[in-house]
Formats: sequence, C-alpha cells, structure tokens
Amino acid sequence: MNATITPGELHGLVRGGLRPLLIDVRTPAEYRAAHVDFARNQPLERFDSAAVQELLRSQDASSPVYVICQSGGRGRQACERLLAAGRGNVVNVEGGTAAWIAAGLPVTRGKKVMALERQVRIAAGSLVLASAVLALAVSPYWIGLAAFVGAGLIFSGLTDTCGMGLLLARMPWNQASPEATATSGAGGRCCGS
Repeated sequence: MNATITPGELHGLVRGGLRPLLIDVRTPAEYRAAHVDFARNQPLERFDSAAVQELLRSQDASSPVYVICQSGGRGRQACERLLAAGRGNVVNVEGGTAAWIAAGLPVTRGKKVMALERQVRIAAGSLVLASAVLALAVSPYWIGLAAFVGAGLIFSGLTDTCGMGLLLARMPWNQASPEATATSGAGGRCCGS
C-alpha cells in the first residue's frame, strides 16, 4: 500500500518551500480543464517506464514522487506501477484534483471538458439501452451486449480498472495539443478517477 497526503498538506509543503514532483495522470483534456499549477501531465494510459523515467530524470531518487488524478483511483494505479518498477517514496494525493479544488487551493484553468468517469457512464448506459432495443426489435441475442457491459462494470468495480475508461481516454476529444499541456510553475503536468 502506498502513502497518501491530503491536498492541504501538500500545499503546505509547497508554501514552505518544497518543489515536489507532482505527476497528474489524467487525460490531457482533463488536465487542460483544471490542474495544480506545478503538476506535470503523464496520462495513465501512457504511464510506461520510459515516460516515467524521463519525468524522474531530474529527481533525486530519495525524493518523494507525488501522484494526482481526478479523485484518487488512477493515482493509486500509477503509484502501484511506480512501486512495482522499484521506485520508493511514492505518495498519492487523497481525493485527487477534485479534493484540491474543493479545498479552495489554486489551479490553472482552461477549456472545460466532460469528466472521463461521466463519459464511461454515458457510453455504458448507451450500450445497454441499444442492446435492450435491439433485443426487442431485432433479435433476443442482442441482450448479450448488455450482459457484456454489465460484466465489464463488475470487473471494473472489483479491480478498480476500467477498460472502457482507458479506451475513451485515447479518443481525440480527450487529447490536447502539446502547448495545452505544457508544464508550468515550480515543478513542471491528464486522466480521472
């Protein structure tokens, strides 16, 4: 299990002079909508060892690496990947960017985007509705699509991973130009649960 820190505690460390490495693992579009000023964007769906090593290159190996997402789930997954890769001192920001904003802490805002979690709910609901309509109008075998979506949602809940979310994160509307995800602030900054 990885360590956690509240947004207020992290903000206090920054106000005290710490310049932490904060990796935001949300999609580029989510990052563009609102992000912690000093966060660097590295979307979870592209969170591989080469990308992470590039981010960590200027970081002392003993310094903590902070991870943030929308609400904490993707951040936990990124922390687990870092720990599995042998990186110690990994800290997840509790409640993610949503908690940071709720605490009234400063963020950089840009173009709003629909949250990835909401996109998943819309896509899953649409598939189940289409399955029901097609099962009634065309063939009862279409009910299999609803069963498949339901099984995927159960798997997602049990494992805290979401294949549909990872797929939607790669869609063009969830991407942003390099300029939109440029780093800023003290430490350098996509994608959420």
